[in-house]
Amino acid sequence: MRYALLLLMTLEVRPAEFRPHTIASDLKGGYQVVAADLNRDGRPDLIALASGIPELVWFENPGWQRHVLVAGRSRMINAAAWDTDGDGVPEIALAEEFSMDPRKSLGILSILKHTGDPRRPWSIREIDRLPTSHRLRWADLDGRGQKVLVNAPLAGATSAPPDYQEKVPLVFYRPGEWKREVISGTLSGVLHGIHVIDWDGDGRDEVLTASFLGIHLLKRDRRGSWQMTELAKGNPEPWPRCGSSDVAAGRLGRRRFLCTLEPWHGNQVAVYTPQGKRWQRQVIDDTLVEGHALATADLDGDGRDEIIAGGRGKPFSVYIYSAEDARGIRWRRQTLDEGGMGPAACAVADLNGDGRPDIACIGGTALKWYENLPRAGQRVQPGAAAGGGERELFR
Repeated sequence: MRYALLLLMTLEVRPAEFRPHTIASDLKGGYQVVAADLNRDGRPDLIALASGIPELVWFENPGWQRHVLVAGRSRMINAAAWDTDGDGVPEIALAEEFSMDPRKSLGILSILKHTGDPRRPWSIREIDRLPTSHRLRWADLDGRGQKVLVNAPLAGATSAPPDYQEKVPLVFYRPGEWKREVISGTLSGVLHGIHVIDWDGDGRDEVLTASFLGIHLLKRDRRGSWQMTELAKGNPEPWPRCGSSDVAAGRLGRRRFLCTLEPWHGNQVAVYTPQGKRWQRQVIDDTLVEGHALATADLDGDGRDEIIAGGRGKPFSVYIYSAEDARGIRWRRQTLDEGGMGPAACAVADLNGDGRPDIACIGGTALKWYENLPRAGQRVQPGAAAGGGERELFR
């Protein structure tokens, strides 16, 4: 009996194995992939945003037929999907007219809505303009299931590269009103990544930010006031190579960890684990070239989240990092794609309905999904994986 138990434990911790599938290879400037069910069939489809083409497109699961959401767009940079009106089809927030120079960035923010058949072009309505609008996420700030749209610009409106020495706003919008409300105006430099999470388990979402100032947690209290807490300073080099570029959160059993790409568009994958009131920084990889994709998920069903990270610069790479111990001190790197994908972003979702979380990545001109293959001894209940939700972080 003891031998059988040890064998089962060994089988359960085998690394996940993946089979790559290319969905598209003509997405010039591929920048973001979003997993969302757009046609109400219970399967997550993939929205593919590419800054170098004028159409925002989606691919219908399982045959991956291509459909145009909206055409005639320019310099698209981010999208986020959520069903704001309860009809079963999500609305899509879109940020476009982006430039790395804030003085040349209109930062147009719009809402897309289906017109009956999601396979037909969607309507689009502009709701705001905020220079360098860059990261869009939906968040349930009140815990009532009524999400708001969080908009994180890259930098302050009058700042200039490469130092971006100015405060950068972080704002949100309530569906229907679409009035800009301020979360914070105290971050500065480049605000590159945000991550929405119920940090304290109270049913209300908080926002993690990754910027030149490091990693911060922003929490809204029941009176509507925001508190910002510094968790870590990120990369210790001088400005503008300081701080963090992207951030995600994961768990090793009951123990939480944070992971980041550092510095901005940098080479490091860093893990932060709690040490009393501090977060201990550990660089687990420093070989990425222009690190840009970051996500976490329990890919092998062992109760510990893995880290998915990649660099969009040559020679291109996507890696999976697995903790070898419950404290997150030792990590093992597994190659998901070497040379075939330079990811700008990756998302995690159960794309084939087998209960295992798959990975979708976009970069260069390609959109690929990596099928999480069954392993001996593994039992996963259908619907137990990411279930079509989006877990991603990304410029």
